[in-house]
Amino acid sequence: MRVRKIAIVGSGIVGLIAAHALRRHRYDVTLYSDRTPDQWLHESRPTGTAARFEMALSYERELGLNHWDAVAPRGEGVFLTFCPKLHNQLIRLIGRSARPFQAVDLRLQCHRWMNDFDGRIVIENVSVARLDEIARDHDLTIVAAGRADLCKLFPRDDARSTYTEPQRKLAMIITTGGAMSFDRCPFTPVKFEFLGTDGEAFFVPYFHKDHAPAWNILFEPKPGSRMDRFTNAKSGDEALSIAKQVVHELFPWDEEWMRPMRLADPNGWLTGSVTPAVRKPVATLSSGRIAMSLGDTAISYDPIAAQGANSGVKQARHVVEQIVARGGEPFDAQWMTSTFDAYFDEHARFAADFTNLFLEPIPPPAKELLIAQFGSDGRANNDSGPQRIADAFFANFNDPRALTGALHDMPRMRQFIARTTDRPWIASAIRGRAAVIRNQLFSR
Repeated sequence: MRVRKIAIVGSGIVGLIAAHALRRHRYDVTLYSDRTPDQWLHESRPTGTAARFEMALSYERELGLNHWDAVAPRGEGVFLTFCPKLHNQLIRLIGRSARPFQAVDLRLQCHRWMNDFDGRIVIENVSVARLDEIARDHDLTIVAAGRADLCKLFPRDDARSTYTEPQRKLAMIITTGGAMSFDRCPFTPVKFEFLGTDGEAFFVPYFHKDHAPAWNILFEPKPGSRMDRFTNAKSGDEALSIAKQVVHELFPWDEEWMRPMRLADPNGWLTGSVTPAVRKPVATLSSGRIAMSLGDTAISYDPIAAQGANSGVKQARHVVEQIVARGGEPFDAQWMTSTFDAYFDEHARFAADFTNLFLEPIPPPAKELLIAQFGSDGRANNDSGPQRIADAFFANFNDPRALTGALHDMPRMRQFIARTTDRPWIASAIRGRAAVIRNQLFSR
């Protein structure tokens, strides 16, 4: 049978993973990139944190792309503080991860993975007209170009998209000089600060392209809130200065820890926003030829629940499996649509629902979980019911199918609490509420 020719437009994490996977199956793959490997490494801004959990990381290991396992910080869980209003640390959750998560500077990853690639690489900024020519010359053309202009070729799926505008402003800053640990947490976590009135801050252990262990800090201000100050920042140093002032005012318990941090590199920051959206998987070009979407081009997630890169890697795996299963049959629009629909129904809809949960006021079942886990401390010898609940909450970032439904459904949540703690849910509810009240009284 003739070797089938596949084009992938986009050299981000998801496009590169798909390209490597297809080469493993001996397809003739051409990767189109708007920058060289060295431009990725030395001239680009990272387009996100791209922290990945076990389901995504296992595919990277399978493809031999896990070059940083021995050197990247091992993210071992979550340290979450929920404040319904300013300075009111109502609830803490410290959940352990069964397997470590990892966040590596995607500029370093894309540089290395492009250099590792044994297919054909074409360096050009692909236009719509050029995409039509590429589709003419290949059996299948996949667009994994993030949220760039080519993304607009894929119509928004109104039925699957909840929002029509960004729900948060965004500011990402990569820092070095901060201690790789926190008081009151026995491992290196991702630290979440949730302030119900203003937004969220996330501190992610990170492997920087130049400085090794670092912190990738993401602020998600609600528009118009006290945290919403980053829009006009002109440099990374200015963004970091704003970040330190925000922490001083809104999360003062982190101020001393953050004080020695400095910008990791001049390009190591971003500001902006994302409109979460699901798009149709097929773009019809002017000639009538078609292209298929992948990763952020297919689904744009707000980064608040770290689902973008994870979902994209899972989708890449699914698409590659379906390409192989297709054999010599044409990659027509029906196949593209059914391939995407299967992935969305089996995985992505849970990731989207989980992400949206963080963008909205916390629903009662999620409050019930936070109360029931009260007292989790993340210690290795803690096998209590509250600790198991906290651990399960963090495991949902790896596989949102596990718990997302219960976070919206009180009967399911109470069943989950009872099953996880081996006691009636009401016992956990009473114990947790009493502990929250005591904590509030003694913290005044």
